[in-house]
Amino acid sequence: MTTTPEMTAGTAQPFMPKFGQMLSPEAKGILVLDEFTIDPATARHDQHGFRAALAAVALTLRKIAALRVIIAIVAIGNLPLFLLTSGWWIYAVSLALVVGVHAAVSWLNKHEPKVRQRQSLELHLHRERSANYRKVRDAVKYMIDTPSRMNEHLYLELLAAKRVALNVAHGTVALLDTSDDAAWKVRIVREIPAAA
Repeated sequence: MTTTPEMTAGTAQPFMPKFGQMLSPEAKGILVLDEFTIDPATARHDQHGFRAALAAVALTLRKIAALRVIIAIVAIGNLPLFLLTSGWWIYAVSLALVVGVHAAVSWLNKHEPKVRQRQSLELHLHRERSANYRKVRDAVKYMIDTPSRMNEHLYLELLAAKRVALNVAHGTVALLDTSDDAAWKVRIVREIPAAA
């Protein structure tokens, strides 16, 4: 039989793993997967910044969609204009509209991926600058297939509510305790079903 330093010292303290700590019996089988604190002031600043960044992305995508609708309306409206009007000038107007629609569609197809990539990069930089976000992401990334996209939405919901579901199938949730205004405590917990 081998002896550990704890046993030789005479104070055998039970080993407490970082993950999988059981709460007290009255907690009824809730398993703590991770526990950490986040800075409230930074969290409030992050909340505003993330919302602004997401709103900017949504606005850009709406503008692109609206531009495509306008181009489609102009292209469709060109046909009755060409058919119902007589005169040599209609050929010039129709040709100009066709060339303009083609140029606009080509420009959109070329620049839309760049716009999306720039917006994604801004969001990524915003995420990486946030220490609080990285803590939440690292605490739950073992639950999620693509942690890099995991998610400002989860982070914002966590800041906005006391409890947010992370994975319904596994019964895992993040609990936010805001009772201490100097440091908010986050617990990633899982409920273990009781044996029937």
